[in-house]
Amino acid sequence: MRDAVDDFADHLVRVRSRSAHTVRAYVTDLVSLLDHAVRMGCADLAGLDLAVLRSWLAKQRTMGTARTTMARRAAAARTFSAWAHRAGLLPADVAAPLASPRAGRELPTVLRADQAAALMDAPAGRATGASATAGATATTTPVDHGPPDAVLLRDRLLLELLYGTGVRISEACGLDVGDVDQARRVVRVLGKGGRERAVPFGVPAQRALDAWLHTGRPALVAPGAGRALLLGARGGRLNPTTARRIVAGWAGAAGVPRVTPHGLRHSAATHLLEGGADLRAVQELLGHSSLASTQIYTHVSVERLRAAYRQAHPRA
Repeated sequence: MRDAVDDFADHLVRVRSRSAHTVRAYVTDLVSLLDHAVRMGCADLAGLDLAVLRSWLAKQRTMGTARTTMARRAAAARTFSAWAHRAGLLPADVAAPLASPRAGRELPTVLRADQAAALMDAPAGRATGASATAGATATTTPVDHGPPDAVLLRDRLLLELLYGTGVRISEACGLDVGDVDQARRVVRVLGKGGRERAVPFGVPAQRALDAWLHTGRPALVAPGAGRALLLGARGGRLNPTTARRIVAGWAGAAGVPRVTPHGLRHSAATHLLEGGADLRAVQELLGHSSLASTQIYTHVSVERLRAAYRQAHPRA
């Protein structure tokens, strides 16, 4: 069973091109499943059957596991079962009939356009205030410490990229300097499954990029950074965990609702649709493999329309 887990992880990386996060989650789910199978008396992998799988999910449900997590674990079991059957480790694809718990899709939290604008302007406003106070704390971001001006320029570019392009936080942190076409104002993004896409960005992001490349990045870059576009305080590639803290810190500084990098992605998609963008174009920009993933943003817009209707229409 241990060898099967290792081979399955290798398959996810080499053949399915899954991200490290997805591989880690699927392997954790698989280990939990096989541990449950052993406790139910399975001496080897061939003893795994649909009854064991359903028992495992039922146990997860009694432990209060969220429906979204249950759905992912069912997907991990189906993916493993199909692979193990093709590899000759299972006599049949036992998880094929396994149903996923229906995960309730909550409407994503999004900022209003004015709130997003306030967040984008927060680093520039802090820099302006620094000249008046001349204090070091006034020029540093709430979560990252490095050369103050360089860090502010980095944070400004990070926010502009996340909201201006709608890229995922892992995609933004994975960008290299060469991925940015400044003449055409397009960034080349490597998304989920190794799929590459080109995403345009606007004039504010261009200005933030110019300032960062000419002034901020040279002040922060360390020998081991390579061609990474966004850098941490120590000069290496900015990691997603730090980037999330940066976004949350600036949201607090700007006085807007707490927002995550994915919340900025939600906001970008919603504002595009509210501005008249085509759903297919938004799908392409976000890098969704299925249009169904993009359609949730139409619900956000409809919900706002419904709220306005309830507030304003005399027959609501």
